[in-house]
Amino acid sequence: MTSTAAPPANRSRSTLAISAVVLGVIVVLFFVFANVYTDILWFDQLGYLNVLTTQWIATGAMFVVGFLGMFLPVWASLQIAYRWRPVYAKLNSQLDRYQEVVEPLRRVAMLGIPAVLGLFAGVTAAGQWQMVLQWLNRTPFGTTDAQFGFDISFFVYELPFIRGIIGFASGVVLISILAAVATSYLYGAIRVNGREIRISRTARIQLAIMAAIYIALQGVSIWFDQYATVVQPSDGFLAIGAGFTEVNATIPSRGILAGIAIFVALLFIITAIIGRWRLPIVGTALLLVSGLLIGSVYPWIVQRFQVEPSARTIEAPFIQRNIDATRDAFGVADLQEISYSAVVDAEAGALREDAETTANIRIIDPALVTTAFAQLEQFRQYYQFPRFLDVDRYEIDGQIQDTVLSLRELNPAGQTSQNWYNNTIVFTHGYGVVAAYGNQRTDDGRPLFLEGGIPAGGSLTDELGEYEPRVYFGESSPVYSIVGGPEGGPELELDFPSEGSSEQAGNATYTFTGDGGPTLDNVFKRLLYAIKFQSEQIFLSEAVTDDSQILYERNPLDRVQKAAPYLKLDSDPYPAIVDGRIVWIVDGYTTTASYPYSTSISLSQAIADTYTPPPAFALDQINYIRNSVKATVDAYDGSVTLYAWDTEDPILQTWQKVFPTTIVSADEMSDDLLSHVRYPADLFKAQRSILGAYHVTEPGSFFSTDDEWRTPNDPISSAANPTLQPPYYLTMQVPGTSSPGFTLYSTFIPRTASDNERNVLTGYLAANADPGPDYGKLTLLTLPSQTIPGPGQVQNQFNSDTEVANQLALLQRGETEVLRGNLLTLPVGGGFLYVQPIYVQSTGETSFPLLRKILVAFGDEIAFEDTLDQALDALFGGDSGANAGDGDVEPVDPTDPTAPTDPSEPGVEISAALAQALRDARDALLEREAAYARNDLVGAAQADERLQEALERAIALSD
Repeated sequence: MTSTAAPPANRSRSTLAISAVVLGVIVVLFFVFANVYTDILWFDQLGYLNVLTTQWIATGAMFVVGFLGMFLPVWASLQIAYRWRPVYAKLNSQLDRYQEVVEPLRRVAMLGIPAVLGLFAGVTAAGQWQMVLQWLNRTPFGTTDAQFGFDISFFVYELPFIRGIIGFASGVVLISILAAVATSYLYGAIRVNGREIRISRTARIQLAIMAAIYIALQGVSIWFDQYATVVQPSDGFLAIGAGFTEVNATIPSRGILAGIAIFVALLFIITAIIGRWRLPIVGTALLLVSGLLIGSVYPWIVQRFQVEPSARTIEAPFIQRNIDATRDAFGVADLQEISYSAVVDAEAGALREDAETTANIRIIDPALVTTAFAQLEQFRQYYQFPRFLDVDRYEIDGQIQDTVLSLRELNPAGQTSQNWYNNTIVFTHGYGVVAAYGNQRTDDGRPLFLEGGIPAGGSLTDELGEYEPRVYFGESSPVYSIVGGPEGGPELELDFPSEGSSEQAGNATYTFTGDGGPTLDNVFKRLLYAIKFQSEQIFLSEAVTDDSQILYERNPLDRVQKAAPYLKLDSDPYPAIVDGRIVWIVDGYTTTASYPYSTSISLSQAIADTYTPPPAFALDQINYIRNSVKATVDAYDGSVTLYAWDTEDPILQTWQKVFPTTIVSADEMSDDLLSHVRYPADLFKAQRSILGAYHVTEPGSFFSTDDEWRTPNDPISSAANPTLQPPYYLTMQVPGTSSPGFTLYSTFIPRTASDNERNVLTGYLAANADPGPDYGKLTLLTLPSQTIPGPGQVQNQFNSDTEVANQLALLQRGETEVLRGNLLTLPVGGGFLYVQPIYVQSTGETSFPLLRKILVAFGDEIAFEDTLDQALDALFGGDSGANAGDGDVEPVDPTDPTAPTDPSEPGVEISAALAQALRDARDALLEREAAYARNDLVGAAQADERLQEALERAIALSD
């Protein structure tokens, strides 16, 4: 009887292991495929598939070039060194042992080492796809640099590309040399006997030629380093650009060193021919010594002994280059500078010529009323508003009205029943715009809404007309939602809550009808998205049908960034109702850090203020910026449109060649959309950062830094962690302009090196934010020899004024706190008017700030009244000459003991006699403080007696 032998156990284990590895690779590849294919679906639905494919083609091509650029030279170097090795070389025992270890793996190593190095090189090269595409599609700037006379495009496109190629080639050649040396030594082509080194003929030729190539590359690199001096920091005074030392020492020395390097490269070629190493070794030593003496010591001597003793005059021409280039690069060269002789006396009728500006002064602080919006307009816990609201303008009854507005967005974490079905199928979108008048309030201090409510119980306020209210794409939208369904099918999405209903019962429902995301019309797509979002419910749920769409990448910034990866985006997209739709408006910037002689700034640091947090790591240095693109994202279907706003920008023109079908002309913008375009805040912040120093255009004064400015700290920020005051949007007429317009402004105070800072106004920068011939026009009001208090000083005046302090103490009675709003500065009445709203908020959970008082200041005079209209009249001798927007308000007395401090609660019911006693106590307290302020001790004592009597009466009545 015969029996079949069982297969060896180790063979079975090997088969299982191989199968497991193959299966694992297949699974990983399928996961990769799922992400790749879903990206294709997403971009295709958005209409920007060519952006994705162009990136992939460029990245793939660069990877191949990088891989082959490293693999082939290193492989060739290894092959040449091995194939031409001495066959009968006598090796020592140690090298023999090395060969025994290496030889079995030689074939693998000959391919593996170049391949691994090629992978790293390919990945590095792939990351430079944008630089290469810009070089291939470069557009002239039409402006030349001040030193070499080259078009600016040479420094922006060509110089980075050339230096990148040289750097990559130098690395490849150096690694190839090391590979050849190691191989030649291992196989006996290079032998070391004591102090003697013997090199075979073939190894000598190979190494000498490669060394010649490497040294020649260094010579070419040094030559192009001449041109880099105009985009690098100077050894002298200049922040960026070639100063006296660079022009007269560094640039000539680099030309000389480049010539020496080429000469040394020729010596290596000679060595390859004649076999003598002495000449190239001496030449290399000469190059190193020359680099030290000519490249470093000589420029240091020029800087130390020629420039520094007379730097102000010697550097003046180069400082002027830096000033001119920086102002051009940041778009402030055409700034209109006006010497503004501000008056400080608040005279009656002073605001008569500024009536329209006065009527539009914003008293609603978008940073403080979020809670009010939430309490009055949120309606359900699954809605929310952002921390900082937006400011825009709308035409109401034929008048342009500044508004504070936001979208009622979905809050995914707010619903009580958290499960996949609710999070993905039911709660899919926010609902509606909520907008309040910027210059008005209700009698009790609430925002006065011109747009708000939902279609429930007749609470809808719709001064802005009819529009599609559903917000599927917003700053707080869920990661993904599945929407849509068959016609006539069940409506699964919660649309808006019905009055009196809770969570979902009885609420209005809806089915998405737009084209907002890839369709899930087959099982394969559902499987791919189940893998992408790691949720099997997408594949298994009956709510997902062939008519379903999956919405993701829903943040407006993310969508625009994917559609235009070459843009830097403004940090504050804002919503607007345009042609019956809610759209997000996003400003896009083209930037570079290679503009000759222009000073660099970190964009993220320049825009940091109270509204924008500073970066943890600032890696975004720029020295040129243009607001080249205005983008819109439809809040309902997520469609993205890119408009070419600055058509003269050469960087935008370059990217239009790369992506020719993605950007449309600004002429296609509707009038309604144009009416909501504004000057972007981040660009303005970058410009004000530059103008702190570069408002000075005379080189001598610039060198002395005797007139440097900075943005003041926000007076309402924490003293322990101060932040810069943000710029504010207001409708006003800036001195030097013919009519009021939507304006973005900021102020300047002197920059000092010590802590003893003078918080006085030195400048006032305003940008016209209305589309039209003057859009983007910058006006700088300078105050050359006046002492006008700055925001910090005015805030200190408010805080230290006795009467203001007393009234604030009364406002802060009991369980209430006083919140100071944004401190606005307006150039009206021939001087500067400061306006600050004062809010009062109870400590209750459902409370929100109520606008109770307005602080105003002009010169050294201040006033503190219930409304802005009253405050201006009090400040300007009883009649300001103009009416504020809150002139019709009949405010509730915030110090009246019967007045509610918590808007969620009714007023406290007390007797008339007790209320009168408390009012008498309040009046006596104010009289006592006033008497102390004028050193009237007798009057203070009398007032104190009245205070005691009133308090005793109140206590008796409260029993």
